[in-house]
Amino acid sequence: MNYQAALRFRRIGILTIFAVYIVILMGGVVRASGAGMGCPDWPTCFGSWIPPTEESQLPANYHEIYAERGYQNTQFNPVKTWTEYVNRLVGVTIGFLILLTAWSSRVYLKTDKNVFYLSLGNFFLVGFQGWLGSTVVASNLKPVMITLHMLLALVLVALLIYTIARSQRDFLGQLDTQALPARFKSVLIAAMIMTLLQVAMGTQVREAVDFIAREHIERQYWRDDFPVIFYIHRSFSSLILFTNLWLMWKIYHTFNKHQLLFRTGVALTTLVITAILAGVSLDRLGVPAIVQPIHLVVASLIFGVQFFLYSCLNYSEKNRISKQTASV
Repeated sequence: MNYQAALRFRRIGILTIFAVYIVILMGGVVRASGAGMGCPDWPTCFGSWIPPTEESQLPANYHEIYAERGYQNTQFNPVKTWTEYVNRLVGVTIGFLILLTAWSSRVYLKTDKNVFYLSLGNFFLVGFQGWLGSTVVASNLKPVMITLHMLLALVLVALLIYTIARSQRDFLGQLDTQALPARFKSVLIAAMIMTLLQVAMGTQVREAVDFIAREHIERQYWRDDFPVIFYIHRSFSSLILFTNLWLMWKIYHTFNKHQLLFRTGVALTTLVITAILAGVSLDRLGVPAIVQPIHLVVASLIFGVQFFLYSCLNYSEKNRISKQTASV
């Protein structure tokens, strides 16, 4: 295998994963700023590939034009329009990066075809995600579509991480995880499921906040009308915290601080605590807009780190079983 080509693939893949998180962050900014319908049509924005900067650049009857097409709340706001437009540009960048990742994965066709096929699958998935994004706009930000769009982004992150991890399976297989408790992997899987549930509940809370915002202009009054799902979401964070702290405790007693899994555990714990602190600030400080996208992207990072940790355990376990089988 061409070492430089394989290294190039991994670097592009890691850059793509980073870019996906930027898209998630931008999506959070769009929602927190209320810019979701900043561009009421798709793929163009107010009928143009480059959106206008002033309302005078639009037809005088543009409200009626878009109302007839089924779009609501088309009041032009340059900040919201360009926020949504930048979000779309970042999404397009992801498409090019995914394509570049798939192209550079050709180096694995002779040694591990699955890396190439996974990379190709990522490309088709991001295309589907783009289509779903257009559906979100066409549905006038229908809540269930927003939730699906968010969860699919996490699926894309997981598939990208798995693809890069598979390309490094020989290295990851050398990790010695035998000293970890037998139930560690099961608890980690439970932690990932809890994270996905928490993100799903978080999107439901966010949708409720969008509705409340239309009733109360002042953010400090929003908390008074929070739905029951918010209190479930808030309480569930304690279970997530203790579960991940248990994982870190076991990692702490198994690996030294210079090992990959120890650093991964530290990153996971830091992210969980950061997400909870962000959630507390949203609860106690009147839902500050700047914290909303941070809360979302940190929660997404938690799932990504958990999935990477799971991949490490998987390849280590497979390598150990393979060695045992070969020695028999």
